[in-house]
Amino acid sequence: MQIQLNGEMTALNGDVTIHDLIESLGLAGRRIAVEVNEEIVPRSQHVDTRLADGDCVEIVHAIGGG
Repeated sequence: MQIQLNGEMTALNGDVTIHDLIESLGLAGRRIAVEVNEEIVPRSQHVDTRLADGDCVEIVHAIGGG
């Protein structure tokens, strides 16, 4: 399947959840926000939210400062 990840076409194999994608990108445990098709997906739903061919996914890193 193909998704658009942060503006780039990306190929994924099989049935992939947001959690799987985050793990594969090495972003597990980091402060990030995930949006799928312009809808923010709460962290509590990452394990259950499956991606579909053509989905547009944006992952944003939270950066703190002061």
